[in-house]
This record gives sequence, structure tokens and C-alpha cells, in this order.
Amino acid sequence: FKQMEERAKKDLRRLVLAEGTEPRTLEAADIVLAKGIAHLTLLGNKAEIERMAQEKGLKNIGKATIVDPENNPDLDKYAGLLYELRKNKGITMEDAVRLAKNPLYLACLMIKSGDAEGEVAGARSATGDVLRPALQIVKTEKGVSVVSGVFMLFTKYKEFGEDGFLMVGDIAVLPNPTA
Repeated sequence: FKQMEERAKKDLRRLVLAEGTEPRTLEAADIVLAKGIAHLTLLGNKAEIERMAQEKGLKNIGKATIVDPENNPDLDKYAGLLYELRKNKGITMEDAVRLAKNPLYLACLMIKSGDAEGEVAGARSATGDVLRPALQIVKTEKGVSVVSGVFMLFTKYKEFGEDGFLMVGDIAVLPNPTA
């Protein structure tokens, strides 16, 4: 993990945390911001995020950009993008506006439009709910038919890995893998 952290510091990326009001996500964001690992955008109600950060004594959340999906000044831009991407699948502009307010869809729309390079989600949302907008909006590279997910776990139990760091593949992504 330390190697990944050092590489990230040398090539800062813009990440969207779709679950910006989830307590563990907010605590992790504070650490990432304190260490200068990435530029972060937290999705959620700004007042709620700031209140939670204050209650938890988080000192670095002010370094993040906070976007409220319900009151997003770029809603029309993202809804228009979603409509263009999915109109052949039957989406209406009304549906596109509604989905562009969903943090999991908004995060993917930010990536697709070039406003971010990656998303972190899944602490509060099921794998399928995280992947659906990613596969509909960001999509896979040409020739890639399989996606994967990973859980990055930090534990106080050092026997599970160096410094208690453990990476576990998410088999829910491909429930019947072949060799």
C-alpha cells in the first residue's frame, strides 16, 4: 500500500467519492487529503458533510470540493450527457435529470466528461448499484469484456497482511469465473 500511496502522490488524480456522507468514507477522505494522495470531490449535502467532519474532528475536509447532487450547478450538463449516451436505450430527458442527481450516476458522469479520473463507492451501496452506472456511462475499453472490483481493508490484525492491509477481490462482479 505504501508503494501505491507514493505513486499516487507523484501523479495526483481527481477522485469522486460518491458516498460523501458515509462516515467511513469521510474519515478516509480526511486521511487522503492530509497525505496529499489525491484531489477529492465529495458528493452529498455540503452542510451535512461539514457537520459530520466537525463532529468527527476531521481537519482536512475543507480541501475537498463538495458537490450537492440535488443542487448541482452542472446538472444540465451532466443530464444532457447522460441523455445523449442513453437515448438509443430509451431514456427520457426527465429520467436523465433524475439519474444525474443520483451520486453513483453523477460520479460516472463526472468521469465521462473529464471532470474526474476515478470513483470510490461501495461502502453504502451494493456492487451492482455501483457498477450499473459505470458500465452504462464510462463503459469498458474496446476488447475488454470483464470488469473487476476490489475491497481494500485496513485492520489492526497484522497477521492479515503488511501493516494490516488486505486486498480482497469482489467475486460478486463475476459470480461464475472461469479459470
